[in-house]
Amino acid sequence: MKSIIRNISFLLLFGSITACGEKNVTVSYQEYPNAFRNPMKGFREFFAPGIDRVREEYPYPYGSMTKEYMQWNMIEDDPNDGVDKIIAYSNHRWKGVEDINVKVIPRVFLVWLEPWHGGKPKNPNNPDDLVGWHWPKGITQEKSPYKQRPNSVAAYVEEKDKNTPIIGGYFDPSFPERVEKLVEKLGQAWDNDPRVAYVEMGIIGEWGEHHDPDLSTYWAPHDEPDHVVNRTWIPGMEKILGDAFAKAFKNKKVMVRYAYEFKDYEFGIYWDSWSQPQEVVRGYEEMKKLGDRWKTQPIGGEITWNWGDLARFKSFEEVVADKDTREYVMEQIRNLHCNHLGGITWADFNDPKFQKNAEILQKAMGYRFVINEFTYPKEIKGQESLSISFSVVNTGSSPFYYNWPVEIALLDPVNHQKVWGKVLEDVNISEWMPGDNWSVNENKYQTAPEIYHVQENIPIDASIAKGKYILALTVLDPAGMQPSLRFANENYFEGGYHPMGYIGTVANIRGLFL
Repeated sequence: MKSIIRNISFLLLFGSITACGEKNVTVSYQEYPNAFRNPMKGFREFFAPGIDRVREEYPYPYGSMTKEYMQWNMIEDDPNDGVDKIIAYSNHRWKGVEDINVKVIPRVFLVWLEPWHGGKPKNPNNPDDLVGWHWPKGITQEKSPYKQRPNSVAAYVEEKDKNTPIIGGYFDPSFPERVEKLVEKLGQAWDNDPRVAYVEMGIIGEWGEHHDPDLSTYWAPHDEPDHVVNRTWIPGMEKILGDAFAKAFKNKKVMVRYAYEFKDYEFGIYWDSWSQPQEVVRGYEEMKKLGDRWKTQPIGGEITWNWGDLARFKSFEEVVADKDTREYVMEQIRNLHCNHLGGITWADFNDPKFQKNAEILQKAMGYRFVINEFTYPKEIKGQESLSISFSVVNTGSSPFYYNWPVEIALLDPVNHQKVWGKVLEDVNISEWMPGDNWSVNENKYQTAPEIYHVQENIPIDASIAKGKYILALTVLDPAGMQPSLRFANENYFEGGYHPMGYIGTVANIRGLFL
């Protein structure tokens, strides 16, 4: 009876034993059926400083990242300001994110909304206010021929001004050099900052979204039928930005707004109009042309539901509650290999109907690593090497874009504290790709995700007391070398470790498996 109880205990805690030889045991594991919070994927938060109330719940239902719009003149006002000012303001704005295990996606910008589009100046009572215009010292004020259309956010130019450029602002003669120097400092401040997930390029255009003005003439301008040099677009700025960001950021992934620009650079994309029919050609179809870019660069953005066809919805909850729209979003997530989406800041995650719909999208976005089998020896003798192997598959939509270390560990069987651990040397989780070529009708990738096999002989480099332990697996966040990324399996200890099975040192504990 005792051996039966032990075997049942093992199955509940770990998985199903599929092979049990004289020396090794192989265990298979159940996939965790639900969505969950995991680093650098899924729903992305945004809170306007001094305006939005940050969620009181922790951890956030799914969000592990937050967008931070960084005003240029707050991180660098004078051209002689150093990197320390960027770091100081970042520390102010990002205070506490590491305590709740949230990563930041910063985007530097200059203009929230131009005055000829109905923009208003910054609130003087809120020093961190994003609204308004945030030009640093040394850049002359914009002088524009645009006029706002009455009762509209659109703008126009009179016939007499059809060729009149904008003077100052983005078109100030000193602006290109200021951009290059600022981006260099951004790289020094953020490229090795563990709080940063990805960096959105920004800087140009309203909200830093690379329009008004544009970076190229590939697409027609918003307010006019044709482009006008030095008014609707900035000649040469695309290359200046591309070169500057490629040079400044060697570690962090950089994302740009439009897929049809920066073709000479390997940048990710932040498309801020997901599932918007008006943006299918300009956004979705252009992103499809990028081919396998998603394998090395993140694809994200937000569902903006306050314009276009989505304006019929009054909240994000309504957007995903609509079956056709939700399925449309899912199709785009799978086809574009979406890593994360924003637009959920004000959503009520306590609403059970919304929870169900949000879970569908969260489960599809980003990576989702499932361990199928794990093989290991029943015992460790002295300081012999530990030979393990396992198979894993990515059932999500994107890879994990950084090579975080995978650790094998021995845990105390009672309190689950780590007794010993070792990072696997020949594993690169950023290479674990999902499937491709999504079929809407079959609800699966036509090119199935590859099953990755890992096999390593791990040296035991420390004395381990005789006894029984739990062999566990985890993925560490390099920022503190603590368990962080969770596999999508049922066998999981709160805190980050996945128990693979019992193992003994010196004494054979075969009875636990038979």
